[in-house]
Amino acid sequence: MNAALAECRGDIIALTDDDTEPHADWIERISNGFDDARTGGVGGRDWQTMERTDRTDVGRVQWFGRVIGNHHLGAGPPRAVDVLKGANAAYRAPLLRAVGFDKRLVGTGAQMFWELALCLPLRRAGWTLVFDPKIAVDHHIAPRHGDDQRHRGLFASAPQRDAVHNETLVMLEHQIGFARVAFIAWAWLVGTRTEPGLAQLPRLFLRGDRDAIARWRATLAGRMLGWHSWRDAVGRGDQAAHRIPKPGRA
Repeated sequence: MNAALAECRGDIIALTDDDTEPHADWIERISNGFDDARTGGVGGRDWQTMERTDRTDVGRVQWFGRVIGNHHLGAGPPRAVDVLKGANAAYRAPLLRAVGFDKRLVGTGAQMFWELALCLPLRRAGWTLVFDPKIAVDHHIAPRHGDDQRHRGLFASAPQRDAVHNETLVMLEHQIGFARVAFIAWAWLVGTRTEPGLAQLPRLFLRGDRDAIARWRATLAGRMLGWHSWRDAVGRGDQAAHRIPKPGRA
């Protein structure tokens, strides 16, 4: 992705996946989304055949660090969000080049949470990210080869550890003060069903998740690795080292 970015020459760079089918008005709606000079990125819904319900809470990072996605279910008017989904997003080229795609993220074939690593620095720099459900693609979920099956209903320890490492590194880098402490406490003690903390184990057992212990252990390992990566970045002084133009100056 960084190699492709180096070859791009346009003012706006659009991103999508190889298993998506953009709607006919995709480019037009993306272009219109940048009318406001403070808008750094726009994105929309990726329609999936297996889920057709609507949600209004989309692309939000709660104050303690829990990430809410729901981009494939997003409905309602255009609104500001914290994170856009890589299957359907576009950014001002100078901003995308200033941040780049974080090479510290780990994974085989997919570096999970790269969108978070891209969007949070832009939000902290004051840019607005807009989610508009009418900017739409059809997402024909394709098979993944290898161990990374997190979004295909299968569990494997290594991709789980890699994904949690990435999320932890990004959130520790961009949470500040008490919010960072709250994220650490929430991640280790509570977490989510996908990335469980200690309190989630009984819930997973009750749901009959036979991978509950392995999922928790891989998540714990990922949290620890993410912590160490963040501390190393702090020691090198290269965390949050992006030179991002201010809103309206891209």
